[in-house]
Amino acid sequence: MTDPSPIILDCDPGHDDAVAMLLAWGNPAVDLLAVTTVAGNQTLDKVTRNALGVARAGGMDGLTVAAGADRPLVGPQLIPEEIHGESGLDGPALPAPDREVDPRHAVDLMADILREREPGTVTLVPTGALTNIALLTRMHPDVVDRVRQVVLMGGGHHTGNMTPAAEFNILADPEAAALVFDAPWTVTMCGLDVTHKALATPHFVRELTEIGTPLAGFVAELLEFFGASYTRERGYPAPPMHDPVAVAAVIDPTLVRTVAAPVAVETRGEHTRGMTVVDLRRTFDPEDPSSLLVRDTPGAVGAAGAGGTVEGTTATSPRPRPCGTGWPWTSTSRGSTGSSSTRSAPSGPPTWGDVTGGPAPPTPAGPRAPVDTPRRCRPANGGPVDNPPARPPVVRPVR
Repeated sequence: MTDPSPIILDCDPGHDDAVAMLLAWGNPAVDLLAVTTVAGNQTLDKVTRNALGVARAGGMDGLTVAAGADRPLVGPQLIPEEIHGESGLDGPALPAPDREVDPRHAVDLMADILREREPGTVTLVPTGALTNIALLTRMHPDVVDRVRQVVLMGGGHHTGNMTPAAEFNILADPEAAALVFDAPWTVTMCGLDVTHKALATPHFVRELTEIGTPLAGFVAELLEFFGASYTRERGYPAPPMHDPVAVAAVIDPTLVRTVAAPVAVETRGEHTRGMTVVDLRRTFDPEDPSSLLVRDTPGAVGAAGAGGTVEGTTATSPRPRPCGTGWPWTSTSRGSTGSSSTRSAPSGPPTWGDVTGGPAPPTPAGPRAPVDTPRRCRPANGGPVDNPPARPPVVRPVR
């Protein structure tokens, strides 16, 4: 039996963040060293209170919780209250905290842990805005090369959820995301292409309820509220488990297969701010034009969804920077569960690496994906809501 992988979970609870916390604490394949919070799904005070309540509900004795950035690097905070509610964790009654927040800033706590541990052993798992992780690269640059990898939930290479182009965690702080993708470490991007296929179905929620324990009931209530929000706001039949996907990718990297691709974060576009621009021009697949037809490499780190291994593709380093773009070079996985992207600092001369792969991903059966509607995301400072103008509906393609 291998030793558990030590991780720091940087999150903004949030219903799916709460499930990610419980998964990270309860699975023996990972060692949850600390939970750090960042303003995102609600204000910093609220998400930190939620993290403390989830820690108590899950019996996470001895777990360190530290609060981090209370706003993005640039601009006001955006809060998706229509999804997570006024508290950020509406639904079940949250138990009162049974511990104090660590007095250190989240970024300083991360740096302390990374200096205490052997280099290359600790994985950072951000499931909220990337403000804390970006600040780590600037405030403690000496620890960047001590990080084993960054496995994040955010972005996507086909679609957004807050705008047609941008996923919430990236849109919440695009400048921070750009810094994180540009840093000299390995990044795995578990995007919407994956997480929108990892659904907590009503059948699964019923099974949770039937377990009959207080914790199972707590999670079931979380998912019921989360599911109702997604059905009301976005027409989904069940809520996506965005953040647990990133934790699952650390628990079992064989759940997916990945392929290298450059990723840049758009910070200035009028209609595309917060978009993760994934360069898949070197790809071809009659089923999915952004997919590679290559031979599979086992053991690649990627994104996971419910229901087993992702049918997809993998490429290994050394990796080129195509056409002199200077974009961060990443890997991206495609398939029945979706996609992720992994970035590594290029090593050696810019030559196409050992590219391997498997069969083309099948086209999933089932109903068409729901129609996008404008998001109602309000500034944290209570300012006016900046709803996008009415536009014709955009239908996501069937994958």
